[in-house]
Amino acid sequence: MRVLIVEDEKVLADLLASGLRSAALAVDVCYDGLAAQEKITVHHYDVVVLDRDLPGLHGDRLCAQLAADASRTKVLMLTAAASLDDKVNGLDLGADDYLTKPFEFPELLARTRALGRRTQPSLPPVLTGSGVALDPARRQVSRDGRAVHLAPKEFAVLEILLRAGGAVVSAEQLLESAWDEHADPFTKAVRVTMSKLRSKLGEPTVIQTVPGVGYRIDPS
Repeated sequence: MRVLIVEDEKVLADLLASGLRSAALAVDVCYDGLAAQEKITVHHYDVVVLDRDLPGLHGDRLCAQLAADASRTKVLMLTAAASLDDKVNGLDLGADDYLTKPFEFPELLARTRALGRRTQPSLPPVLTGSGVALDPARRQVSRDGRAVHLAPKEFAVLEILLRAGGAVVSAEQLLESAWDEHADPFTKAVRVTMSKLRSKLGEPTVIQTVPGVGYRIDPS
């Protein structure tokens, strides 16, 4: 899941990004509405966590633009505007969810994940393939009944491969979905993460390399 945080309070924005990344989400951050508008035209985001009172371009206008474009991106408004009228107005603008400040991070994480699931095709709660089982809600992975403990980025890559249902996923697609905008397309990050993931999942390897194309996991 790829998330854009749009928040002009830089300390808060950076703390949110750190927390979401630790939960295996790919996160970009910007501090004003115009920068967010530009990022949204370049990258696909599953969820935008959006403050309302932003410099450059007001959050309400950005939300309305996303709604007018019939974007699949879900909007979670995160704002100090807490009255009933504020909430109704924000949802009427096109926001998919509304969370007021102050808030608890576990709730924001849960709401973000819930919105992200709505951008994906309907899938079983536990993803499986080649003896591997991944539970996105509980953040648990097993191989033939054996618990496997993965780092956040390894978990994210495995989830993408299992969600592909046997289709080949390119390294570029993995970078776009599991890393943030600062990932170097020429980096070895995907290859290194894939090597660690294969090692933790054990033999025989379940992640197949399709030379010159990408990676896949047999869904059977």
